[in-house]
Amino acid sequence: MTFGPLYLDHAATTPLLPQAREAMLEGFRLWANPSSPHKAGRAARAALEDARARLKIALGWDGEVIFASGASEALALAIRYAKAGPLVVSAVEHDAVLRAAGPEAVRLAVSPDGLVDLETLSSGLAAIQQVNSETGVIQPIEAIAGQVRSHGGVLLVDAAQGVGKLSLPDADMIALSAHKFGGPIGIGALLVRDYALLDAPGGQERGYRGGTENLPGVLGMVAALEAGNGWMVDAARLRALLEAGVVASGGDVIAAGTPRISTIGGYRMPGKSANAQLIRFDGMGIAVSAGSACSSGSLKASHVLTAMGVDAPGEVIRVSIGRETSEVDIERFLAAWREIAGKVAA
Repeated sequence: MTFGPLYLDHAATTPLLPQAREAMLEGFRLWANPSSPHKAGRAARAALEDARARLKIALGWDGEVIFASGASEALALAIRYAKAGPLVVSAVEHDAVLRAAGPEAVRLAVSPDGLVDLETLSSGLAAIQQVNSETGVIQPIEAIAGQVRSHGGVLLVDAAQGVGKLSLPDADMIALSAHKFGGPIGIGALLVRDYALLDAPGGQERGYRGGTENLPGVLGMVAALEAGNGWMVDAARLRALLEAGVVASGGDVIAAGTPRISTIGGYRMPGKSANAQLIRFDGMGIAVSAGSACSSGSLKASHVLTAMGVDAPGEVIRVSIGRETSEVDIERFLAAWREIAGKVAA
């Protein structure tokens, strides 16, 4: 039997929703610069501000919204311009946070289950993710927020993997990226509880971010958010099926006993390198990713898995589920897993 491509890398990016595509077409029709004072510019501005208001309603956010090119830029803006003390980040943050933070930031260790030690949080700006992109581990943001605020600090949350799937975290600033929940690539936002938390470097977005506003992208992002997340119920069922099959075939589930988002899982295949697994899965038409990243042609150990003390992190791959994923897809993946692991019944 011939199979078509099977995409199980939705944590990297997920397909554009039809609603988002239609909204973007409307944005391209309103092609004028939203910052221009003439009639066409005012029409584009009206659409932009309407989208800003709709985004706040969709997320249940009563603060401010700064549109950006994605979560990476939003995080960099927050880290660079926050009116806060020393920066503290967890050791399992996304590379976008670690790059923006620089070597001078304090890095908090995590437990083997990937969770931040609350007692180590103090004053200043704490940048903590909502959901880890490699393991799916969900940080206890409510408890973290309480600890940070008890010290007079400010909490920045990278919610790129959570927005559109989970409830919005309790934070002072939140970064999100549209292409993680069915919106277009190249647009995101920084949610800010109060503009007073940030210095304004000048430019558009009320002086907090320079560059002509991406109206088509904004409209697509909002439409994707408004599509809802009812599909997450089925994602939980599919992830349970997937993990039962992996364990039955001798695999390990990373952070199995920790609260994790239903769409992301890290799985170790003992004795098989992640690189070899990716090649085999790709040859079978299945797209997954690794718990380690290629850098300059050599396999570099995942800083996330290393910080968690995972055994043989170079044997871990990531599987991530999307709206389109079906039970048949999971069964096909498991059949491939068993073949690669050498667990196929005679």
